Amino acid sequence: MSGLELAVLIDDPHAHAAPSAEALANWNAERELSARHQIATAEAEKVSEKAAKLSTSEEAIRKRKEREAKRAAAARAKALAEGLAVDDNVPPSLTSASTTPSTEERPATPSKAAALQTFNVTIPASSLQLEWYAPDVAKYTTLDAARQAGVWTYPATPYERAKCRIFRDLWDKGNFMGGGIKFGGDFLVYPGDPLRYHSHFVATVIESPKAPLTPMEIVAHGRLGTATKKSHLFCEWDKDTQQVTYFSVEWAGFG
Repeated sequence: MSGLELAVLIDDPHAHAAPSAEALANWNAERELSARHQIATAEAEKVSEKAAKLSTSEEAIRKRKEREAKRAAAARAKALAEGLAVDDNVPPSLTSASTTPSTEERPATPSKAAALQTFNVTIPASSLQLEWYAPDVAKYTTLDAARQAGVWTYPATPYERAKCRIFRDLWDKGNFMGGGIKFGGDFLVYPGDPLRYHSHFVATVIESPKAPLTPMEIVAHGRLGTATKKSHLFCEWDKDTQQVTYFSVEWAGFG
């Protein structure tokens, strides 16, 4: 599968050329047109929602009136059955309506929020559609090429180089790694697929045999690792021998 690029590096600042006045005007016009279209769509959706709510409200009012009429008719029938006097000139619906406060004629409270409508407008953040964006002129398919151009500088420090070497050594031993910052380390080390196993170690990178490491750090890492049911793994990189040395600590008990 030659020629397949799974990932490339783009020097984004250099991929953007200075746009012409015409290109800027076209871009601004397209952006305004898109915003108007989004606002129009949002307004149409609001009108549709309002109509649906109004329809629902009218249906609720009709059903409530039907229930009131049924209750009034039942009350009239009960009164007749008990031999009570009933005014035949008053319709049942009016008799029921007089016993319940009317809320339909109450004026709505004016709202400032209702007068001012707001809409969310999405503005594309990608540069791919810009006329003055040319990623091919600033594309690097290898880390070596990007490093020579100054785009890729990692690893640059002894700690970063040691971290890469230790990651590679753990990977070659069949381990899987995840971020360990939540547990006070550089990596979480899994003995297999992280979806099937819990991490066994919290790994800390020691950049060289001469790197300082205080007893308090050892004690703290041991206590933290035990509290999270993990051993703490110190990983030391020796650039002279090109080897990684591992030392695990675990707190024996609390108190």
